[in-house]
Amino acid sequence: MDKLSAMHAFVRVVEAGSFSAVARETQTTQSRVSKQVAALERELGAQLLSRTTRSLALTEAGERYFSQARRLVAEIAEAESEVFQSEQELSGWLRVAASVGYGRLKLLPLVKRFLAAHPKVKIDLRLSDGFIDLVEEGIDVAVRIGELSDSSLVAIRIGTTQRMVIASRPYLHALADGLKVPQVPQDLLQHNCIVYSELATQNAWTFTAGPGALAEEGTQVTIRAQGNLQTNSSEVIRASVLSGMGIGYSPTWLFEDEVASGELQVLLPDWPAPSLPIHLVSPPQRRQSAKVRAFAMHMASQ
Repeated sequence: MDKLSAMHAFVRVVEAGSFSAVARETQTTQSRVSKQVAALERELGAQLLSRTTRSLALTEAGERYFSQARRLVAEIAEAESEVFQSEQELSGWLRVAASVGYGRLKLLPLVKRFLAAHPKVKIDLRLSDGFIDLVEEGIDVAVRIGELSDSSLVAIRIGTTQRMVIASRPYLHALADGLKVPQVPQDLLQHNCIVYSELATQNAWTFTAGPGALAEEGTQVTIRAQGNLQTNSSEVIRASVLSGMGIGYSPTWLFEDEVASGELQVLLPDWPAPSLPIHLVSPPQRRQSAKVRAFAMHMASQ
């Protein structure tokens, strides 16, 4: 028995005064409505309605039950109406997670445009370079960069990001005698490399020979980067590279402006690093909210 449906049928029978009226209202048979109420009575172990051929009357137990059931049915209807309205209007909070660097440099401008388009939506932006459990933290949607390890998540691929090796000009100008600007990946072993510990491959930096490389095109090389600084923060990677502490291996968006201005130099341009997929992920559930779907479409269209 669907107890909620039976409760709703009972309430409507009392309010309408007959089984036939409810049957017409719900486009079903009088017999079905009567069976729903009878099943509810069996479930409760009490007679709720006194039936005669001409009228219906609430029993004492029925009066007590009707008072509570009508309130509960009304509250459920109100809750459903509020959910439907919020789904149509896109309102309320949307909890979004991303890494610190991506969130500040790439996501925040997109969030600004999304909020301008949906003025009734509020975004709680959670930025962390560490792992965030979406269910435990109550996150609606997150940006994940790299291959996904959790196949249970609902994922939408929204793009890719290239990676590059970069260094500041002061770092390169201050190289000790005999140390040259890297020409091949193996040259990085002689340099101070800044390692991002949140990278799935840790200090394993991979490159593929391009058309201009001094190697057969397509040759893949992986080196174990070494240096005096390792960090789990993309912001520290950014600050340390900009200050000339060493060489970084990072997504292009982390240093886009500085490369364009000439403040930083891209190294090994003939040895590109593998690109990384960018996904929007949300917790496994039967149906995504309208806010999540709208945010995903907004991100994918940028």
